[in-house]
Amino acid sequence: MQQSACTLKNVKKVFGSIVANNNVNLDIRRGEILSLLGENGSGKTTLMNILSGIYFPDEGEIFVNGEQVTIRSPKDAFDLGIGMIHQHFKLVDVFTAAENVVLGLEEKTRFDLKKVAAKIGEICDKYGFHVDPYQKVYNMSVSEKQTLEIVKVLYRGADILILDEPTAVLTPQETEKLFSVIRNMKKHGKAVVIITHKLHEVLSVSDRVAILRKGEYIGTVNTAEATELSLTEMMVGKKVELNIDRPLPVNPQKRISVSGLNCKNSEGLPVLTDVSFDAFGGEILGIAGISGCGQKELLEAIAGLQPCEEGSKIEFIAPEDETPVSLLGLSPKRISQLGVSLSFVPEDRLGMGLVGSMGMTENMMLKDYSVGHSIFTHTKEPHDLAERIREELGVVTPGLSTPVRKLSGGNVQKVLVGREIAAAPKVLMTAYAVRGLDINTSYTIYHLLNEQKAKGVAVIYVGEDLDVLLALCDRILVLAQGKVTGIVDARKTTKEEVGLLMTGKGGDK
Repeated sequence: MQQSACTLKNVKKVFGSIVANNNVNLDIRRGEILSLLGENGSGKTTLMNILSGIYFPDEGEIFVNGEQVTIRSPKDAFDLGIGMIHQHFKLVDVFTAAENVVLGLEEKTRFDLKKVAAKIGEICDKYGFHVDPYQKVYNMSVSEKQTLEIVKVLYRGADILILDEPTAVLTPQETEKLFSVIRNMKKHGKAVVIITHKLHEVLSVSDRVAILRKGEYIGTVNTAEATELSLTEMMVGKKVELNIDRPLPVNPQKRISVSGLNCKNSEGLPVLTDVSFDAFGGEILGIAGISGCGQKELLEAIAGLQPCEEGSKIEFIAPEDETPVSLLGLSPKRISQLGVSLSFVPEDRLGMGLVGSMGMTENMMLKDYSVGHSIFTHTKEPHDLAERIREELGVVTPGLSTPVRKLSGGNVQKVLVGREIAAAPKVLMTAYAVRGLDINTSYTIYHLLNEQKAKGVAVIYVGEDLDVLLALCDRILVLAQGKVTGIVDARKTTKEEVGLLMTGKGGDK
C-alpha cells in the first residue's frame, strides 16, 4: 500500500447557509492518481481550495506526511509541497514561460533566467513535457499553457498536484499526452488528484475514485472495480440511465445558411475564413474544434454580436416563410425576435446573459424586459419559469431571489441554459452547455436539446467532449484556425478522425 501524502479529517466549510463540505475524510497517497467525483455543488473544488490554501476550513484537521498542519494561504500550501492547477489559468500573457514560472517567488538577487530555463528543461525531461522557456504565453496553445501551469508548480517543489478539469479544452490527442505525463509523475512518487466530470477518463487514468455528494464524503473505490454506472449511482444516490438518445432527423428543413463567412478580431486578424454550412430544423449540428479556433465567433456572428466582412452571407429561413432573411446588419435584439437564440456559456459565466447581483426571477425577466409596455414589471411568469428551471435542472440555491453570483459555477450555468431553452427558439445555438456540469445534469441538458430537435428546432451545439458530440449530434462541423476542415456524419465518423480534423491535418471534406 502506498504511503499517505495527505489526509483530511472531518473537514467542514460553510458559506452562509450553504454547507459546502461536511465532515469530509479523504486520504491522498503517494505514487497514485486519485479522481475526485461529485455533482455540481457537491464540494469538490471547495475541498481542494481548502487544501491549496484558498479557503480556510471551519472545522477539521489536515495532515501532510503524517504531521498535522495549518494551511492559511497558497504560500503555506506550496511550502508543504501542494500545488493546484486551476481550470482557468493564472498566467501573465506578455511574460515568457520562464518569467511566469518564477513570478511571485522570492530571490535575494535578480533571477538568472538561463538557470531558470535549465531547471525547466530538467523538469520537462524527467516527466515528458515540452516547454519553450522563452516563448511568450500569448503565443501558446491551450495545452501549452496548461503544461506551463503544471511545470510552474513542479518548479516550486510540489509533491501533491491537484488538477481541476484538466481536459476540458483539450483534443483527444492532447488529453492522452497529458495522461502520459501524469502517469510519469505517478511513477516518480507524486500524488495526483484530478477533479473531472468525464467518467471514461476517470476509468482510464486513475487508481482510486473518491465521491462527494451534497458536501458529504460518500466513499472511495478502486477504479479497477468501478464502472461508469456504479460511479454515477454513488454520485447521485440512485440509478441513472446513461444513454444519449439520437433519433433520426424527421423532415429536416433548412433554417440557417452560412456562405463565405469571414470575420476579423479587434486587431484586424482573421478569426473565421470562408466558412460555409447549412443548419437544419430537426437536427443537432455539432461544432468541434480546439478552444479558440473560431467556434465562439461563429455563433456570435449568427447572433449579430460579431462584425462580418463584406461578402459574407448569413440567412435565416423561418418555418412559416420560406423566403430567406439576411441576418447581416440586423441587431441582436431583432435576430432574437426572429427566433434565433444564442445560449453561450463563457469561461466567465456571469459575463454574458446574466446579472450576478440579481436572483433567478430577475434574470428570467431580463429576457423579455423590452416586451412590456409599462414602467412596472410583472414577476409571476418569470417567477414560475425560475421555479420550473430550479426543479427540472436541480439548481442548488437558497432561494429564487438569491444573487446568482453566490451560486456555484455549475448552478449559474443551469440558470443560463434553462432560460435560453425555455425561450422556444427556431434556432438554438448553445456553446459549452455542459461545461463543468455533473454527469446527471449533463444528461438532462442532452435530453432537453433532443426535445428541441423533436420540435423541429435547428440545434447548433458547440461542445468540448468528443464522445458526447459523436453520441448526440447528427452531423459535426470541424473548425481549425477559423477554417472548416470537414463536415462529417456523426454516426459514421470516429473520434480519431474528428481529432485529426481539429488539428487541421485531416484534409478537407
